[in-house]
Amino acid sequence: MPSDGAGSWVPVALSSDLPPGTVIPARTSVGPIALWRSQSGGVTASSDRCPHRGMRLSHGFVRGEALSCIYHGWSYSPSGGCIRIPAHPDLTPPETIRVAVQQVEESGGILWVAVGQPAMQPPRFDRLIPLRSLTAETDVTAVERAARAKTDANGLIRVLEFPWIRLLLAPQEKRTLIHLMIEPDRGSADRLTASRIAESLRRQAEERQRENA
Repeated sequence: MPSDGAGSWVPVALSSDLPPGTVIPARTSVGPIALWRSQSGGVTASSDRCPHRGMRLSHGFVRGEALSCIYHGWSYSPSGGCIRIPAHPDLTPPETIRVAVQQVEESGGILWVAVGQPAMQPPRFDRLIPLRSLTAETDVTAVERAARAKTDANGLIRVLEFPWIRLLLAPQEKRTLIHLMIEPDRGSADRLTASRIAESLRRQAEERQRENA
């Protein structure tokens, strides 16, 4: 992934996977996050644990501009501070009750989360559009071997037989999140072909991992 030594950007999801008023689980090298979009469209990457009882916030719900825990309804703002405790409606929660948040950038249909403090913005892929995401139960090296290509400085792999297809890889511990990307002028038949190729490469990578285990 792009990095300046002080931090890096991780492509954790596609914009289309996170409509307004929703929350989904995601992951970076520093652990799980709750990725959520407010009703007004802003995106936040919060730590995926409520400080009250440790429930996953990615199991929660979004109302307006806040993310609420599904357990006892504690609500958090995009900056991470607790703004409401339903059991004590007249209480202004102390500033010490908060969840950690990470910087998020949305570019070209991809949601990038910062790990550390990157000095640069995440890469832009102006000649590519994201199609779908899939997870390979293997590491990046196995995916590279299956594709017979190496990731470039931006984390992209060019599919040799189909140069209009790219794979944007994001390592996740023992798994690899694969974002399938294609050139924007491709029709429905090419989109189906690209999806089948990505599925095939995922299966090949997982088979290679099992053979080497």
